[in-house]
Amino acid sequence: MQKKIIAFIVICCLFITFHQTSAATDSKSPSGKAEALQYAISVPVTNVWRVPNKTRKIDAVSIAAMPDMAKWTKGLTVAEKNWLIGRTDTQALYGDEVEVLKTSGDWMYIAIIDQFNKGQAKGYEGWVPKAHVKAYTPVDADLEIAVVTAKIASLYNEPKLHDKYKFIDNSYTTILQVVKEERDWLQVQTKTDGLKYVRKKDVKVYKDFASIPKPTQKELVDSAKQYIGLPYLWAGISAYGFDCSGLMYSVYKNHGILIPRDSSVQATHGTVVKRKDLQPGDLMFFAHNKGKGKVYHVSMYIGDGKMVHAPNTSRKVEIVSINWGIYKTNYAGARRYLK
Repeated sequence: MQKKIIAFIVICCLFITFHQTSAATDSKSPSGKAEALQYAISVPVTNVWRVPNKTRKIDAVSIAAMPDMAKWTKGLTVAEKNWLIGRTDTQALYGDEVEVLKTSGDWMYIAIIDQFNKGQAKGYEGWVPKAHVKAYTPVDADLEIAVVTAKIASLYNEPKLHDKYKFIDNSYTTILQVVKEERDWLQVQTKTDGLKYVRKKDVKVYKDFASIPKPTQKELVDSAKQYIGLPYLWAGISAYGFDCSGLMYSVYKNHGILIPRDSSVQATHGTVVKRKDLQPGDLMFFAHNKGKGKVYHVSMYIGDGKMVHAPNTSRKVEIVSINWGIYKTNYAGARRYLK
């Protein structure tokens, strides 16, 4: 009897050891090294909130499993846009790499790695719906990248320009990995949804982000000017709506230059430029207390004494004189990020 018990225990131990070994093997790559899962945004655009689960009825379409940001932004009144101030801080785009810091119910607290913010070393932090983030295993890092240069670029399940093949619409500055060319299309590898297709005319292809050529002053200005007439959106970094610093962040990133996300931080980086030495593409900053207080706004100088900017919730992206009213009074300095 004792021998049977001992034999039974040995068999159980071997069974447990086998399954533990199998489980460990399943979480490793063919080389035997553990594969570290990473996380990325899996929707076209997601709002980043200061507090989870404190949204309004009108925000439901923006926090749905597949948000409709075009419908959401078009449906907001000025008062409803103003409500977002202090409640949202930024947005993240499809494929943006994030670090998940914690979860609470249906929400995740993330850090957006490409968005620098003072005091947040891992990237801009905030809450997003859990459904807007997916884990992924990195693919071939040697693939070229396609940067969306169109305002909106659709991804398709097949290289066919038909709504029934459309997957999602992606915003300006979304970055994808290129697998191969197929006539007027590129097959791209997404982080969270496998292989898709995008039209060549909607993107520019580079070896990697670091190889994006330095833009000219005109290219920066033209990129910002294409959004003239687009309604302002607090915390916006997409072609569905920008805030002042979101427009500058997105334009510069599209040209391979990562700058801080917020105007108050943008104003402390780059190279100081005197007002008399302003060049197109330079960023101009404005602060309370006649330019001596906290920076609250940023614009891009475009030459001839004019600037392009996203002013506030009641207006649209526009060009104005740098000497117009409050912008002359509250001028706080300029910075150059184009070297």
